[in-house]
Amino acid sequence: MYPALAVVEALRAAHPACEVLWVGGEGGMEAGLIQRAGLPFHTIPAAGVHGVGLRALPGNLLQLARGLLAARRILRQFRPDVLFFTGGYLAVPMSLAGWRLPQLLYVPDIEPGLALKALARLASRIAITVEETRRFLPRPELATVTGYPTRPGLKKWERAEARQKFGLQSDRPVLLVFGGSKGARSINMALLANLPTLLEKMQILHISGELDWPVVQSQHQSLPSHLSVRYHPFSYLHEEMGAALAAADLAVSRAGASSLGEFPLFGLPAILVPYPHAWRYQKVNADYLKQHGAALVLEDADLQQSLLPTIFSLLEDAPRLEKMRLAMQALSTPDAASRLAVQIVALTGKA
Repeated sequence: MYPALAVVEALRAAHPACEVLWVGGEGGMEAGLIQRAGLPFHTIPAAGVHGVGLRALPGNLLQLARGLLAARRILRQFRPDVLFFTGGYLAVPMSLAGWRLPQLLYVPDIEPGLALKALARLASRIAITVEETRRFLPRPELATVTGYPTRPGLKKWERAEARQKFGLQSDRPVLLVFGGSKGARSINMALLANLPTLLEKMQILHISGELDWPVVQSQHQSLPSHLSVRYHPFSYLHEEMGAALAAADLAVSRAGASSLGEFPLFGLPAILVPYPHAWRYQKVNADYLKQHGAALVLEDADLQQSLLPTIFSLLEDAPRLEKMRLAMQALSTPDAASRLAVQIVALTGKA
């Protein structure tokens, strides 16, 4: 969602008269964020079919058919010049309904899932975050490396200003811990289990997600006052996420696609914990950053035992951390959103 918003912002900045319609899923937090960005928002029903049990498959196929009909209605009414997708099964009915239209597909993760590979067969052009993605595509000749598009507002924060925003001390290291918009329970629990020991040495910005927020609040309240002031928990950050990234010396997080764009943008070294109960894309992302010397990778199952010594080993080794910072920064593509906007305009034939 955020990469697409970044591209739309770049597109509208370059072409103010451009009309955009966002088509999303029913339910969830997407609608609020899109409307907050000032974009018209329509929903269509959709459901995945890959890896779905036999009991759920007929219902999901029906949802897919309903989504295809809804997509056709939207395209007849809006009459777009080009379709832009960032993946997910929701895009499948839109892509099928608009098969005659120019289509740009952006692949955020290094290895695309089944839905993205299916969309790649209908795409006119494919944009990819890194060159390594090309070998996973059914039509690699269509691919152009653009980098990962990040929101312009992220980079507006300087470190000193960001630390002041959260009430952080300037002379003590800052650890940023988060697991995505919904949080990551194993990361949250491993952090809380080691929280007092960590806070003796550092300050912590912790974005827990909503599910574990009551537990996080309770833990915060139970800390002694000299440690409590060093712990800054939040259930979610939106506008202030750039400040959190700018303030941190080290991050602990999952390895979603944003780790390929947001960490490099800030030159932020990371300890990555790929989510183990889904498609392997997070493991591939994490291994890519590890191979470039920008991150370390921990197994989710070992997190309780390995998190504390790994954090200490990095924060107590300034030369190693600086080497990781420079390696992460070297992977940054701050103009990725503009590159994608150029691709969209080129497909309209109105450049």
